Amino acid sequence: MKSKPTVAILGASGERSKYGNKSVRAHLQRGYEVFPVNPKGGQIEGLKVYTSLRDIPVDRLDRISVYVPPSVGLKMVSDIASKPANEVFFNPGSESAELIEAARQCGIDPIQACSIVDVGVTPASFE
Repeated sequence: MKSKPTVAILGASGERSKYGNKSVRAHLQRGYEVFPVNPKGGQIEGLKVYTSLRDIPVDRLDRISVYVPPSVGLKMVSDIASKPANEVFFNPGSESAELIEAARQCGIDPIQACSIVDVGVTPASFE
């Protein structure tokens, strides 16, 4: 039996109006095993929140989806590069030319698109 695809949501949020929460729900809806990441910890949508990407208990992720501002993303880019993932999405608002270049320098092939739309869900459906 094939296991579920995995995704880490960087910048996951407990606030249901935020895209970092909509992404958690969209990926769950599409059958992903979701690992919310937020330095505050706790729970989001009933899932354990990891305070760091390094703490996620899988060796390789199918996807990392970034929902933090570019200034925060720049501080996380080496952590992102150290956690093997098939895809790394920099969602609208999380990307900058500097961050995308830093990601490439770390060996990441950045995808600049909405990961919610990529899984076939419209973010507005969570309004």
